[in-house]
Amino acid sequence: MAGIASREQEESVSVNYDLTPDSLRSAFSGFPSGVAALCSTVGGQPEGIVASSFTVGVSLDPPLVMFAVQRTSRTWPVLRNSHRIGVSILGSSHEEACLQIASKSADRFAGLDLHTTEAGAVLLNDAALWLECSVEQEMPAGDHEVVLLRVHGASAHEYGEEPLVFHRSAFHRLNAPSLV
Repeated sequence: MAGIASREQEESVSVNYDLTPDSLRSAFSGFPSGVAALCSTVGGQPEGIVASSFTVGVSLDPPLVMFAVQRTSRTWPVLRNSHRIGVSILGSSHEEACLQIASKSADRFAGLDLHTTEAGAVLLNDAALWLECSVEQEMPAGDHEVVLLRVHGASAHEYGEEPLVFHRSAFHRLNAPSLV
């Protein structure tokens, strides 16, 4: 039963009070998350960041999603003023694209299969979910900014690509259930 533990179980639980960034990063990596690419056209070229802190369903009315970005990001200040930002929830085939967009190389979008909306949002083809958003609000949160995005359009395919999952600092894929 939830909330009830035996004495043996209680004694086996140990809370680590080391709250250094490395220790916290390791602890937080125990929570699996999807991976989102947030991209837009800036100066005629695609720009983007990758976030594993992305949350859908923050609000349905108005439609809001959110993510957190480090204050040291050099790309977010460039993206934040975009008219529209495309959010692609990366699919299981996007591991290399994720690493490429997150890299510090000069052309992080070379060879990627992209679609740009009329409003300038950049979306990766074959994503598990696409959203076209604008910045609604930013709030300071320690060494990050929490960013609320207003959703202006959404597209998901019922039998589309399975999402890429980030867990224990590595990429994973969902396993399809086996048929008996």
